[in-house]
Amino acid sequence: MADEAEDDTPYLDEVIDETPLLFASSGTVLTIEDPNMHPVGRATAVFLLFICLLGFLNGMDYATPDDGIIRPDEFVYRLAKTAPVETATFQGTVYDEGSVPLEGAVVYVSWLARDSNTWLSKENITGENGAFQIENLTPGLIRADIIVERDGHLDVFSNRVLLSPPALIEPIGFTTVTFTVPSSEEFSQQPCENPEVTDCEIRAIDLTPTQKDHPLMDSGAAAIYVMLGFAFMGLAIIGAGFSVWSLKSGSVGMLRTAAGVSIFTVGHYYSACIFGLMAFMLTFAIPRKEIPLTGS
Repeated sequence: MADEAEDDTPYLDEVIDETPLLFASSGTVLTIEDPNMHPVGRATAVFLLFICLLGFLNGMDYATPDDGIIRPDEFVYRLAKTAPVETATFQGTVYDEGSVPLEGAVVYVSWLARDSNTWLSKENITGENGAFQIENLTPGLIRADIIVERDGHLDVFSNRVLLSPPALIEPIGFTTVTFTVPSSEEFSQQPCENPEVTDCEIRAIDLTPTQKDHPLMDSGAAAIYVMLGFAFMGLAIIGAGFSVWSLKSGSVGMLRTAAGVSIFTVGHYYSACIFGLMAFMLTFAIPRKEIPLTGS
């Protein structure tokens, strides 16, 4: 009977009696991600604010076409240099000094061929409303001579014009310019090519020397240029806002978004674009700080 009582003792109780429980610490510490931005991330955010400033200054340059490093005509000219030939249309209206449309005026345009030093030319005659249109021209700089026959003279009014290239999906670039031909009295005051002649048959007023830096151009192209400036400024402000937000929230994703936006602000000489790309790559190298989880 005694043996049977001993056999009724649970096995687990015997193990506990024979082997006392041992407790040991592994040294493991529970941690959570630090909600604050890592110092590398904060430095990147400050760098992005500087990049956005570059983009904003670039936008201000575009939005003020009469001042700054880049002008609308320079912007359009660079685009025109790579545009296909015969993709520009030149149109407009010719008025006299009293704002009356000139009918029968000859609009003679000439330009230098890209592949040679050959001068090419085309002409058109204005209609009743003084309008003209010349197609299949090469985008870029041309010389436009407005020839008016009056008072027994040929009055030639010369200007330097920049033809716009096609924009976006448009196959043809249109350039619209309005000309106001000076009065006959102004032409009569111009010296003749032959100094021995007092009343020359062909009288000329040539404005091309004064238009070398800033030729005449389509007002619509200048307006698009200004709109780009406001777009750059808007993107710069959005990028700066994301950068500040990332500093407050500690979000690397928000910082990466700010870097992506700053790329499209371009900057002078593509400075903001290059630095923005650098900042975007830096966001992938930002470590996440972890803090130990401690209780009271």
